[in-house]
Amino acid sequence: MDNIVFLIFRRMRAPLLALLVTYAVTMAGLVVIPGEDAAGNPVHLGFFEALYFISYTATTIGYGEIPHAFTGAQRIWVTFCIYATVIVWLYSIGSLIALLQDKTLQRAMQERRFGSRVRNIPDPFYLICGYGQTGSGLVRALTDRGQRAVVLDSNAERVSLLKLESLREYVPALCADVRHPDSLLLAGLRRPNCRGVLALTSDNDVNLRIALAAKLLHPGATVICRADSHPVEANMASFGTDHIYDPFDTFALYFATALQAPCLTLLSDWLGELRGSALQEAAHPPPYGLWVICGYGRFGKALYNHLKQQDIELVVIEAHPERTGKPDCTLVHGPGTEADTLEQAEIHRAVGVIAGTDNDANNLSIVMTAKALNPGLFTVLRENQLMNRELFDAVDADIIMHPSLIVAHRIRMLLGTPLLTEFVHDARFESDAWACELIDRIAALVHDRVPDVWQVRIDAEDAYALMRLRHDEPLPKIEDLLRDPRDRGCKLPAIVLMRSREDGRTLLPDSSDRLRKGDELLFCGRSGARSSMLWTLQNVHALTYVLHGASPPRGIVWEWLLRLRRRRREARDGSATSSEQPSREAPVDGDDGA
Repeated sequence: MDNIVFLIFRRMRAPLLALLVTYAVTMAGLVVIPGEDAAGNPVHLGFFEALYFISYTATTIGYGEIPHAFTGAQRIWVTFCIYATVIVWLYSIGSLIALLQDKTLQRAMQERRFGSRVRNIPDPFYLICGYGQTGSGLVRALTDRGQRAVVLDSNAERVSLLKLESLREYVPALCADVRHPDSLLLAGLRRPNCRGVLALTSDNDVNLRIALAAKLLHPGATVICRADSHPVEANMASFGTDHIYDPFDTFALYFATALQAPCLTLLSDWLGELRGSALQEAAHPPPYGLWVICGYGRFGKALYNHLKQQDIELVVIEAHPERTGKPDCTLVHGPGTEADTLEQAEIHRAVGVIAGTDNDANNLSIVMTAKALNPGLFTVLRENQLMNRELFDAVDADIIMHPSLIVAHRIRMLLGTPLLTEFVHDARFESDAWACELIDRIAALVHDRVPDVWQVRIDAEDAYALMRLRHDEPLPKIEDLLRDPRDRGCKLPAIVLMRSREDGRTLLPDSSDRLRKGDELLFCGRSGARSSMLWTLQNVHALTYVLHGASPPRGIVWEWLLRLRRRRREARDGSATSSEQPSREAPVDGDDGA
């Protein structure tokens, strides 16, 4: 039996039985006790009449005595009926109100509504476990692109906040323990349109359980996890977790790259930023000199490992080295918030300071004290809570690192444009001069706003018009896709960043290369270039104009009209030729005399 129906019948069993017994007794009394008609003859009410009378009497409506005025005995019995039925109804209504306020029933109804809404999602969706700072940013990014999402979180306040968000797409959400497989199944884990599961809680063990359950219950779904512990990452990778993101290692690699190739990091920032954002200036952290790392926890260790590989001089400040361990460099014991501790770390000759503890107040204090001692420092500030954003902006640090936003940024790139993730990975092996030149080209196209980034696959779904070309006609070149479908002599403000084929990936391919079926192309450009290119790819007339400069009529009706027009022209030309033939054969006046 359905759990909601079972719960209602179990809780309302006594009130319903009391109503049935009371109605039966009161109706039996009305049927048995005789009445009198206008002539004084005894009459008895039927069961239907008794039910009708008790129905409007018990509900305090009261239409009167039917079918005749009651006798004294009947009125005595009716008085008993009134008190008995009203008392039973009050008891039943009170039980019903208590049932509606019951947490168990409310929970069951929430789960039923949630499950029904998930089942009614026709499009592919992502199951997001954890609606914290990472999950909330990712849900907004997905819905802004028209993608669907389902959210599970163990915090009721976060789920309530989600319901207040003004999102482009409706997002079903439920407060549930994401460690239980039943919660994942209720959220549609086994549904065919569940494209992926994202474990984004702040607990590594919980994320590990989610990943394991997802791989066992839906092996075909993409599983993306957040983890900030190397043993947990290795455990996740052992059973085939598709993508694992460590915010500390990710930022450490980003910062180490920025030291040697700032243009590469700026290129990654521009291409991965939200649409419509302003272009940022490149951060140029000093690649040489002393760097002071405050905090040797997970974040500090990740930075230490990457910077040590570049032979950068480091000093670590740690308040509890007995718990975090000691690095193979100069270690200063202290919190880092005091001037004495920073002076022991030789902050006066340092070129940069990294405030990387798990306490926002301490990080702010470290940066402010360090800049007071050495105003020329390059500052890196770790932000743990987004609620402190205004305070961190006021400090004016050179780089602000937020673990949740880093993970959300990477996953947004992966889910929105998977080719962009591959492009950023391959671009790290290019020179910084290559990246600087590409940045100049992009800046000339987009001016003061970040470029739009999109990918296209040459198949029937993304390039319908190309697939409609004749078999003897080769596919166009890349440069043909960059023509404006309104004026083929103009070029769209876009750049092809990468081409992916079965034989490998090519960065900045030659625009004269001819396309092949199955090619995947990554573009970036000014807002509006994407829609123009999609018009060319999907519209046969636009593609024909772009390739040949003209678009002949297509379709059954237009082709029939074109054939009809051609026949009429041929008939008119034929009649004109036959009328002119005799005049050419007739002799001209005066020819005989000659």
